[in-house]
Parts: sequence; structure tokens; C-alpha cells
Amino acid sequence: MRKARLIARFGSLLVRALIFTLRIRIDDRAGVLGQPPEPRLIWLFWHNRLFLIPWLLQRKLGQRPGAALTSASKDGDYLAAFIECFKVRPIRGSSSRRGVAALLEMKKMLETGVDVAITPDGPRGPRYHLNPGVLTLAQKTGVQIMPINVEYSGYWQLKSWDGFMIPKPFSRATITLAPLYTVAKTDRAETFEAERARLEQALNTLREAH
Repeated sequence: MRKARLIARFGSLLVRALIFTLRIRIDDRAGVLGQPPEPRLIWLFWHNRLFLIPWLLQRKLGQRPGAALTSASKDGDYLAAFIECFKVRPIRGSSSRRGVAALLEMKKMLETGVDVAITPDGPRGPRYHLNPGVLTLAQKTGVQIMPINVEYSGYWQLKSWDGFMIPKPFSRATITLAPLYTVAKTDRAETFEAERARLEQALNTLREAH
């Protein structure tokens, strides 16, 4: 873990240097910038849009304590250490490992006044497919979701499962904070799946609009 922290610290410095060159615009349709940190929110964005999110939470929404779900794998050690450099608390777990424990921890975080950030197609995809855990969390807590999208005028795209996007220096970045989304209560598997598909489509529509 010490190695992960050292690498993450160095990586965070490089990321901050790159972000300093960007021209960033935030489209705050949710109306959360500069507002009191209530109510608590679940942040939702696709895995390949992750690059700017820790910076956004620390620099633009620093009044909102935040935590993020990261994989419990070895690779997740590096991401957990990285987001800690931006004062974001890691919650370790995924659908395939520590899923129930992670869900309970996220529920506790929300109940104690901490926003939770989730990439619903992580940690392994498929890309742009919303795994259902976020719906369960929203239904159990009654917390609204803030869909987020990030677009760049120029970027590199990694050959990874998610096509991770890294902005090129001096490019324009647009962060869209969409209006808050309320997950409907469901009482059957069919209605739960319909609600999952509705939320997935909402997040994809936000992405496809750019």
C-alpha cells in the first residue's frame, strides 16, 4: 500500500499540472455550486469520464464531503490512494468483490452527511452499461442522484475496456451537472429492471448530447 501511495502522490501532481492548463466550464444544471451541502447526493458518471471528478469535488464542491466507490482489487489500491490525494474517501468494493459490504458502507456514508460517487459501469464494464447496485442504494436511502458528464475538445483515449479519456493540455473541458434524478420505488423484478434501464438511458442521453 505504501508503494501505491507514493505512485498516487506523484500521479496526482502530474494530473494537477495538466488540469491547470485546461479551460474548464461547469454547466451546473443541478444548482449545487456554492450551495449548502444538503441534501446528500449520489454522483453518477461513466468510468471513462473519471479524470476530472476528484478535482471537481475538491476544488469546486469542497463544501460537500465526498467518498467514491473503488475496486477491491490490487489495481484499486492505486485509484484509492489517488483519490485520497484529493481529499476523497475511498470505499472499496464492486459487484464481484465486497459488494454487500461496500453497499452498507456507502449507505452509512450518505446517512452521516457524505456524498458518494459511483461509476456504474465499473470496474470491468461493459462500457456504458449501468450495474444495478446504484439503484438499490438510492432506493434504500431515498437519496437523489446527480448524473455527471465530462467532455473534452481534445483527448487521448486509452485502449482499455472503458476507453478511458485523458484531456490534452490546453483543451476545453465541459463538466455537466445534470438536474437531480429521483429513483422510483419498485416492487417487482420487471419494474426494477425498467427503472435501471431508464437511469442508464438518462446517463447515456447526457453523454450523447455532446
